[in-house]
Amino acid sequence: MKKIGIFYGSSSGNTQAVAELIAGKLNVDKSHVIDVAKANAAQLSDYELLLLGSSTWGVGDLQDDWIGFVDQLGTLSGKQVAVFGTGDSSSYADSFCDAIGLIADAAEKAGAAVVGKGVATSGYSFDDSQAVKDGAFCGLPIDADNESNLTEGRVTNWVAQIKAECGL
Repeated sequence: MKKIGIFYGSSSGNTQAVAELIAGKLNVDKSHVIDVAKANAAQLSDYELLLLGSSTWGVGDLQDDWIGFVDQLGTLSGKQVAVFGTGDSSSYADSFCDAIGLIADAAEKAGAAVVGKGVATSGYSFDDSQAVKDGAFCGLPIDADNESNLTEGRVTNWVAQIKAECGL
């Protein structure tokens, strides 16, 4: 089985909760669920599959702890990366979960193969997002503020997709 690391940045706890939910569904020990505020980029090399999560703040900004960390991704050549994030589709409909797109772009630039793409935009209420590529989300968006009742199902479906794409 591939060694999986889940790295997240969370200011309010929503993204951490999603990271832990994903970890549970993938049977990833909590020692491999890492807050980027306490991480160093060298830890990324320990994993074959990286799940990177961030909340979106302000109008399309990365969560504070990701700002410096995303620039340190270095090379991710040969790694699979999946991205997830949280956002507020009601208050920030024009930049819903933009952080997912920003991190996916940085991971691809660093040489990673991004998996977990193609999440349908139907069922989400938003106007625009940098996380939408080719008509679908390039990772898993979660609105824990307005649609928390949908989180479990969305995570379950996305994890199933990751398992199928990555041979888990």
